[in-house]
Amino acid sequence: MSYLIYVALFGTAVTLFLWLRDARIFFRTGLEGYRKAAYHGVAYSSLASLGTAFTLTMPSFELLGLGLILAALYLQGKITREKVWKNETTIARFLGSVPIKRPNKK
Repeated sequence: MSYLIYVALFGTAVTLFLWLRDARIFFRTGLEGYRKAAYHGVAYSSLASLGTAFTLTMPSFELLGLGLILAALYLQGKITREKVWKNETTIARFLGSVPIKRPNKK
């Protein structure tokens, strides 16, 4: 068992985390950039999961699996998103904590 399996698992976990964070920010704010990021995050998480499957099941294709995971992370970072933070802490940004936009009540 190679150490690259752990790298693949970590990369896939990061891809899934970023997808869920984008979805959380979209549900809290309704911003179009995060909606697009959340929808594309499904495909990128699937690509990363496929890369992990290659890495785990076929040791001769572990570099191909890592390439798929890196491609998913790269593509996930290329989506343009709106700025939602002003002076929040690092942990708040890491967890995707943003103020909820509520409709005006009468």
